[in-house]
Formats: sequence, structure tokens, C-alpha cells
Amino acid sequence: MTKVIKKQALGRGLSALLKDPENDIKSVEDKNADKVVGNIIELEISAIEINPFQPRSNFNEESLRELATSIKELGVIQPITVRKLDFNKYQLISGERRLRASKLVGLTHVPAYIRIANDNESLVMALVENIQRHDLDPIEIALSYQRLIDEIQLTQEQMSERVGKKRSTIANYLRLLKLDPIIQTGIRDGFISMGHGRAIINIEDLDVQTDIYQKIVSQNLSVRETEALVKNYHEGLQPKADGKPKADAAFIVRETQKNSFNDYFGSKVDIKVAGNGKGKITIPFNSEADFNRIIKLING
Repeated sequence: MTKVIKKQALGRGLSALLKDPENDIKSVEDKNADKVVGNIIELEISAIEINPFQPRSNFNEESLRELATSIKELGVIQPITVRKLDFNKYQLISGERRLRASKLVGLTHVPAYIRIANDNESLVMALVENIQRHDLDPIEIALSYQRLIDEIQLTQEQMSERVGKKRSTIANYLRLLKLDPIIQTGIRDGFISMGHGRAIINIEDLDVQTDIYQKIVSQNLSVRETEALVKNYHEGLQPKADGKPKADAAFIVRETQKNSFNDYFGSKVDIKVAGNGKGKITIPFNSEADFNRIIKLING
């Protein structure tokens, strides 16, 4: 307990230093900057503004209340990170959930790491730290990567080094932004997974994308079933030998349907569907008696 009190006293002492107009620190070269920059300081919440570069746009209210309860009982365990804008004025870099939860329980001060950065540096720090530390949904992560490309001109290779992710992983996230906006919203809201999105993105036609998305949601298709549906669609686009295009595959056979055949015939039935939607059903038998049994079932 004594250690906690000492840390809080230190933070408040540094906070007083920042409020002294004669010690207004604007760069790492200024006097006393080494005492402030990178240290944990108790900051007034009223002096902190939200970061406009914050990639997270959705905050789960229930999760936020749970965090607020924890903060009320234990305090803010992990400090937020801010950058100094002006005299006694700061901008949040990371830790918006902690800041919001602290406001919910009526705290006036929060522990914070102080950094001095320009807008570009602030954007990079905000995006990278949020990607690494927070449970952003796949689309928010993709948008964060895209902003690093558009606004900071980072290459995928450079991003890979900054965020500690493989270049292929970053590319997979970025590809999600090619999905129809309706599907992107579906991923953000949890109706489908990133795996579903990665399967759908292999179709360029946005109308077909949304058709398949509707099937995934209405039929509760798995990622593997979605991949099969997309594969059937592409096979249906391949021209026949006579030059006539195949019809689009309109369905895939689900496991529950296969099981119905198996149960009815008392045998493991093999069902195959071609890219044009046509298929065949193979019913195995073990003997003449078994064959006659199946004939009776077919004849009713």
C-alpha cells in the first residue's frame, strides 16, 4: 500500500510541475522534460481531449460498465498515453476505454504517460498501439492499416515491422475493405466472421457478394460451406467445351441434408454437386438383399 501512495505522490508532484507556466515543456530539449516525458503523471481528465485519430468507433456499453466497476474498486491500473498539445492541454493517444470508464465513476484525475509528438507521430502511435492492445473488430483494424498507408505513406513491409504482424496478415485485413459496405457492417456487428469475409472477397461482383452474404446469415453457413459456395460459383462461370456458359451453382449440400439421406437408406450416401448445379447421388449396398431393401425404400 505504501508503494502505491508514493507513486501517486510522485505523479501529483510532476503534475504540479506541468502547471507551472515557467516550466511549460514543449519539446524533449526543454528544461525538466526528462522528468515528465515518458513518466506516469496524474492528469486532470478535464485537460485531456479525445484523439481524432482514434480508430475505435464502437464501444460496448456493458464492457465499459464492467471496466468502470473495476476502476472504481482498484483504480486505473494501466496508465493511458497522451501527447502534450499546449500549456496544461493534452490529447489522448491510447486508452480511450479507460478514460471513458474513469469518467463514468466520476474520477477527476487519471494516471498517464506523457509524450511529445507531432500529428503524424501521434497518428502512428495511436493506430499501432490500438491494433496491438485493443480488441478492435477486423474492419477497424483494416481501416487503421489503410490510414497508415494513406496518411503516413507506410508500406505494408514497414507496417509489418511496426505492428509485429506478417505482411500477409496485413494484406488479408486490407482486402476486407473491398467487400460491399453491407458485408463490412456485417463483420463489424458479428453476423459473419473475418473468415467468411475472406471467402466472399474472392468474388468481384458486389451484388453476388451480398447474395452470398444473405445466404450465410439466413442459413447459418460455416466458413467451409461459404468457401464451397464461392468455389461452386466460380466453377459455374467456366465455359463448357461448346462455349456455352454454365449456370450458376445455386446451392451446396449441407451436412444435415446428407445425414437425412444416410438415415433414410441406412447407408452412407455420397452426394456430389458440380459447378453448374447438377449432381449425383450414390447409394452403396453390401449384398443382393441389401440392394432389394433399398429398391423397396425408393418405390415406397
